[in-house]
Amino acid sequence: MSPAKLTFGLSLSLLALLSGCGSPRTVVAESTNTSLSSVPRSRQVDDTARFLAGIPGNPGSPFAALEQAEAWQEHRRQLDAAWQHAEGELLSGFRKFQADELNGPAFRSRTVFYPFSGPDTLTVTSYFPHNPLFVMVALEPAGTLPKLEDISKKDLPSYLAAIRETTASELGRSFFVTRQMDKQFRGQVTDGLLVPILQLLVRTGHNVLGFRYVRLDDAGQIIERTADYRAPTRYGNKGLEIDFQTAADSSFHKLFYFTVNLANDRLTEDTPFQKYLAGLKDTVTMLKATSYMPHQPGFSMIRKALLENSYAILQDDTGLPFKMFTPNQWKVQLYGDYEKPYGSFAYMEQADLRAAYDAGAARELPMHVGYGYRKITSNLQLAVRK
Repeated sequence: MSPAKLTFGLSLSLLALLSGCGSPRTVVAESTNTSLSSVPRSRQVDDTARFLAGIPGNPGSPFAALEQAEAWQEHRRQLDAAWQHAEGELLSGFRKFQADELNGPAFRSRTVFYPFSGPDTLTVTSYFPHNPLFVMVALEPAGTLPKLEDISKKDLPSYLAAIRETTASELGRSFFVTRQMDKQFRGQVTDGLLVPILQLLVRTGHNVLGFRYVRLDDAGQIIERTADYRAPTRYGNKGLEIDFQTAADSSFHKLFYFTVNLANDRLTEDTPFQKYLAGLKDTVTMLKATSYMPHQPGFSMIRKALLENSYAILQDDTGLPFKMFTPNQWKVQLYGDYEKPYGSFAYMEQADLRAAYDAGAARELPMHVGYGYRKITSNLQLAVRK
């Protein structure tokens, strides 16, 4: 199946299937697309996500007893406080920016492609809450769903404290720090990104309907895999497929995450992902806090693909170099203000981007976001193909 070809009509035909999986949620409608309905419906993933995210479980949750532990009660208190603090500017700013700048019909139906994403479902679903399909790609492993019996055997205060730390930088700075992910998501706290992805989804008002472990075959098609699948090559393209529903409007969405090295030397040999990428046409692409990798010569392949395949690109200055948005092909709207990149990235200053801001016409940015969070001004660019 090709995610670029997914279409999402609405039907009541699968209502019985969803309401019979033991979940207390009220389901209004389901997609008629067979690839969406192919993900097994199970409340286990939603129950686990809520427990780890510090949200009381739905009636009948197998985590009900563990929720009575003081360690979980403290986990809930601290996460509630962290999310309330983030609501003050970051999350409310996301919603305002989305309503003001990204709410047009040209954006809503498109696949959202988010390379260099880490587990950042918070930002992408805030900017694009109506889109049916999200494709996220990063270096970190996909991970597995922890089991209740395994969680029960852990030192709960230490485990939950570590779980809180996995999303702390996202809530506190608006992005995941690469070196922290290296210390958290490779077996130290979790074995990959499934856990933080799920936490962010349920904390932002989504119900997780089901998931499965997937990978790309030699033809670039998405196929199911076992949780412990070991690729015969160094480009495993192992991933996740997650179906979720927005509680506020009962809309249905699908998310794919793939572990892929996007550097030229790896992408050259990764023909399955090249074939998959070729099918992602007319996407809305998002780039944020990329360590300026799209600026480097060693990432020219993914850079070329984004420029050729995207309908629109929403990014900060770490995304594609500003000079690549040629005026005859792209209309670019600037937001916020642009200063010399923060800290060790100061050498990545773009004179042409600074000149564009100096020329005026930048719109207000209602939140701080990206590197140098609150220490320098934030910037975004929305480039739309003419």
